[in-house]
Amino acid sequence: MAAVNMRFVELAKQLHPRLSRFFAKYPPNQILPTSTRTNTIADGATPNPFLPHKHPVTGKWHDPEFSLRRQAELVKLAREHGVEELLPFTSKGTEERIRTRVEHGLRVRGTGVGQRVKGHRHERMLAPKMEKRREAMLGMPRLVREWRKTGKSKWNKYPR
Repeated sequence: MAAVNMRFVELAKQLHPRLSRFFAKYPPNQILPTSTRTNTIADGATPNPFLPHKHPVTGKWHDPEFSLRRQAELVKLAREHGVEELLPFTSKGTEERIRTRVEHGLRVRGTGVGQRVKGHRHERMLAPKMEKRREAMLGMPRLVREWRKTGKSKWNKYPR
């Protein structure tokens, strides 16, 4: 038993300081003895620091202890050190991100079937503009012939 505990102590020493501080303040249920595990805040348990929670006495909602940016940083550190499963539930976790990606897809407009990306106005109008220009160039010999017949003084049909 002492050898197992020493192994955990050595693993804890190898963790990043931010992770070790987090696990000291919020120890995971997997490493706590079953007699000290509680499920409710009223019992004295610390709520999930990644989720908002309701105060048991006042009924007011309290913000999460960690912002989404800090949650993502902690998850990345835990993933690098191989202890991500010890973190409490967060929307920034790998499993949750994979689940939402499968559920919602890529969610980029224009990537679905029969959809187009909106683009800038000059990009959208490029094809019709080039088609109009091509037709004008094809009609140019006729326009030059008319110009030569009528002359500059009586010309009033400039292409628009």
